Amino acid sequence: MRCVIARFPFDLTRSGVLDSMSGIKPEKVSGESVIIGRRTYPVKQVGQVVTRQDRRDFSAGEVLRAMAQLGFTCRGLPQAPAPVRVLDPLTHASAMLGGPVAA
Repeated sequence: MRCVIARFPFDLTRSGVLDSMSGIKPEKVSGESVIIGRRTYPVKQVGQVVTRQDRRDFSAGEVLRAMAQLGFTCRGLPQAPAPVRVLDPLTHASAMLGGPVAA
């Protein structure tokens, strides 16, 4: 499959990516990731190994699109949990006793 990463065209194949990433130890994942084989790699590490470019030269989105088109499982940033409304102790006690809850 032909794709453009950091303004350079690449002909990537699923087997080529698997071969490139074999023997590469995954770094710690803290953001977007790609599952290749049984390992989860940070998307920037995959882009660096596959394109042989510096990580600053391409965006994570470019690599994610290319890996998704090749059929690899991609994961985006984890969603932050919804903020929990914390009640002050007096309002909490009032709510537990069935009284009105102030906003």
